[in-house]
Amino acid sequence: MEIVSSGSSKKVAGDTRNNWVTLMFVTKNRHNCFRKQSHIDTCTQTFHDLERHGFTFGELGFAEDHVHLQANVPKRYSIQSAEIMLKSHSAIKMFEAHPWFRKRYPRGGFWSGYEHHESTGLTNLEESSAYLRDQQRHHNVTIIDDRQQRLTAE
Repeated sequence: MEIVSSGSSKKVAGDTRNNWVTLMFVTKNRHNCFRKQSHIDTCTQTFHDLERHGFTFGELGFAEDHVHLQANVPKRYSIQSAEIMLKSHSAIKMFEAHPWFRKRYPRGGFWSGYEHHESTGLTNLEESSAYLRDQQRHHNVTIIDDRQQRLTAE
């Protein structure tokens, strides 16, 4: 019997697996916190801040009281710990950027305990992306653009 070896015992650097997951987080008491573009921008930016920990994000879809997002969770994190990281980091940043949320959430809990996640995989990635892009029409939501506009100098 002949033993066959690839000749290489090197470990591949980095995470080579695909762990795409579609997540849904709901705001506490289902308050309509995502009607303003500035709130959506803050939440989107905080999720993308976690890319330094190895997360990769696909589409994000906001309705009035919840967010759907696609995330490729790094190998070193379980789904549960990834959810905790995403929720806690985004809640902290939302309270920093929009201080009046403290009146609505005096105990500091921005997200409810409800969460939904499902494995997406590469085969369902486009279907999931289309659904997430269509959140505002699906929930009949009109987003108010409250971002500060720059004045043009004449």
